[in-house]
Amino acid sequence: MAFTPYCHQVQYYETDQMGVVHHSNYIRWFEEARVAFMDQAGFGYDQMEESGVSSPVIEARCTYRSSTRFHDRVLIFARIEQFTGTRLVMTYRVVDAKDRTLRAEGETRHCFLSRQGRPVSLKKENLAVFQLFAALTGQDPYEDASVPSTAK
Repeated sequence: MAFTPYCHQVQYYETDQMGVVHHSNYIRWFEEARVAFMDQAGFGYDQMEESGVSSPVIEARCTYRSSTRFHDRVLIFARIEQFTGTRLVMTYRVVDAKDRTLRAEGETRHCFLSRQGRPVSLKKENLAVFQLFAALTGQDPYEDASVPSTAK
């Protein structure tokens, strides 16, 4: 299954007084990319919530590698890094759409909850989705090989 990275064009309101994207926007972009990723995987957030399951963020982090500015276009590559059936870790790489310069990378951690706010195991609640997420875990779902690896 090949995925398309989420594409975002930087808006003026997302920048600060220095003309650089404000750091808080990257977390929003992660969410946009995660929603697009889940839709492409075949189990979007709308379907998840209709089934009675929610997946709140319990932790988020972002490392900023280079500046993004107004009108830049970025690609956000999301992937499932870890999945246990009750917990999910998504990682993200934000790259310049033109030259693939790494702009930021990060991760979000999630749990799964019932409508009553109780922890849920996808293996018990929805085996097909459990198997889908398990199959995608650790896989690079993008055909584009020019995505930079994590800079350390």
